Amino acid sequence: MKKIFCIAAATALSLSACSGADNATPGSDSSDPGEKGYDVSKIQKDDKVAALVPQEISKRDLLRSVASADYAPAEYLKIDGQTPTGYDIDLVNAMAKVMGLKGGNTKHAAFDSIIPQIGSKFDLSLSSFSITPQREKEVNMISYVQVGSAFGTAKGNPNKFDPSNPCGKTIGVQKGTFQYDYVETLSDKCAAEGKEKIKVKPHDLQTEIAPKVAGKQYDATFADSTVIGYTVKKSNGSIEQIGDVLKASPQGIIINKKDEALTKAVQAAMQSLMDSGELKKILAHYGADKAGLSKAEINPAVSD
Repeated sequence: MKKIFCIAAATALSLSACSGADNATPGSDSSDPGEKGYDVSKIQKDDKVAALVPQEISKRDLLRSVASADYAPAEYLKIDGQTPTGYDIDLVNAMAKVMGLKGGNTKHAAFDSIIPQIGSKFDLSLSSFSITPQREKEVNMISYVQVGSAFGTAKGNPNKFDPSNPCGKTIGVQKGTFQYDYVETLSDKCAAEGKEKIKVKPHDLQTEIAPKVAGKQYDATFADSTVIGYTVKKSNGSIEQIGDVLKASPQGIIINKKDEALTKAVQAAMQSLMDSGELKKILAHYGADKAGLSKAEINPAVSD
């Protein structure tokens, strides 16, 4: 999906969550978890965290964020096509509550335009940024979730899909994603070993794939682990994840490199949400609770 950039080794199940074109999975009806979002109204101010908030932000009483709202369930648009929603938007609002602020406000912007605007137009961004050494040179990054890749099947796995042996199976994937490229690579590997190739079924949107998996037309789908969790949540039990999340890598909140005070305040706010269990509750609202980390680290050591 388009928020993460890396090169993956083409060996069986040696996965790294990477992005290609677009992973827009917009809310399609009023039952979508993003239409109401997570209710942060009961989250309490943490006095120790509030004491760390820079005076300028305390005086403004608003935490300004920006996200590329095309990546459900992290950040996407509601049915109205204008209002950002998703767990990253809810987390901004939750951190604002912990900081003792009136609230948070997330605007939509093109993904590649976000970093230059941090520290001037916006205070921070939660927009599914994979933590990389290159990005840590540009901005401060605070870890809060980790995302890998996962398979989903119809409930009960009626077609007996085995993630360790996908040869000959039919797998639905979104075009332009790492998972699409990887399944193609696995299919070539199957052929090289004298096995039946995978029947790869590409689609523009993940939402197009889910009904075919639930209806047993496809044996499985393969996507980011949070996307699979969201798909499971929206399927009302007709789809389930099978196997483990593969090669998860951390994602981070980004803050201007020069803003040490805000960086420490945001780290403390996210750690407070982790310690209280609110982070996982917010993620669970979107079927992504397994992605939550337990420690918010500033610029954690990561490999390329």
